[in-house]
This record gives sequence, C-alpha cells and structure tokens, in this order.
Amino acid sequence: MKGYYFITDAKLSRAGNLSDVQNAVAAGVEVVQYRCKEGSTRELFAEAGNLKKLCTGTLFLINDRVDIALAVGADGVHLGQEDLPLPVARKVLGQERIIGMTVHSLEKARQAETEGADYLGLSPIFITQTKMDAGPPAGIQLIEQIKSAVKIPVVAIGGINLANAPDVIRAGADMLCAISAVVSRDDVRAEIEKYQRLFPAI
Repeated sequence: MKGYYFITDAKLSRAGNLSDVQNAVAAGVEVVQYRCKEGSTRELFAEAGNLKKLCTGTLFLINDRVDIALAVGADGVHLGQEDLPLPVARKVLGQERIIGMTVHSLEKARQAETEGADYLGLSPIFITQTKMDAGPPAGIQLIEQIKSAVKIPVVAIGGINLANAPDVIRAGADMLCAISAVVSRDDVRAEIEKYQRLFPAI
C-alpha cells in the first residue's frame, strides 16, 4: 500500500461521490474507502454497489459497516475503535478480506496488529474540521513511533494538505488522505495526482 488513500465525503464534495471515485481511480489510487454516516442501510447498499463497479483494479473498502461490505462484495472494511471488534469482524469477513483499523496511540496500534489488522489508519495527524469527533492531533512523532513498532502499513489521516504532506511521508506514512483538500476542489483527479507525486517510486 502506497500513495494517496481516497475517502469519500458527500458533504464536502463538489461533484458527488460517483464523480469523485471515478477521478480517484483515474488518478491511480490503490484504495477507495466509502464513508457515509447518514442515510438508510438500503441507500448505503445502493451507493456502495455503484461505487464498487467503478473500482476495477482498485481496492474498495467500506467504512464501519461489515454488513454492507459483505452485501456488495467489497474488498474489506475500515473499522474505528467504537465499531465491531476486529476479531469478530475477521470471523465474519474471513481471512481473504482486508480489515483496517483506526488507532490514536502506539498501544492501540500494537493491539490492532496483534489482532490481525491488515493496515492502520492513524488519525488525526493535525487538527481537522472534517471529522468533528477525531480527537486531539497525534502529530508526526506518533507516525515515527508506530512505524518502528509495527510491520503493517500506516495510513495518515486528518488535517493533511500539500504543505505538510511531505513531513507526513518523511515520518514514514505508507499512505495519506487529505479529504477536504481534494473533494472540495474543482479538479479532484489533479489534486490527487499532486499528492501521488510526493511519494517516491509509486
């Protein structure tokens, strides 16, 4: 896993999730995560199914909802600390699907790796307005600490922009996500490609 990690956000998006995901795939992202905190289960299922069709050759993950991931045949899920416990999700999803886990500390990172997480989402790195319950910023130093303690990939999320992204990459992040700095712009693909170019040898 390397490069820009794409997460949908319909509230911030100018063009909508379908257009954004099309542009993300065209920009060569390895991972698309569908995150939607509102709407009925039926609505989430319908949109997730449509987005998955766009992700040929791109990993398609569902945020939080193991049931939706199974229903649409997604490649996996991304779980938060308040979601289904990772070992339970693994039992439901099986060994072949990807499970990512959001962590905010070195202790939780080690625990997630021990429990079988395929990658970690470390957030928020900086102060963010995109996710109001994200908690206090973790900072660059925590990326370095976690990268030296675990073997699985680390995705940095929260308050990242083109100005601070190089520091995030130098600290060891395998992937990063800058939601508002991308989906709120006119040319989503061009913005993603700017981040992609920051990573050596993508």
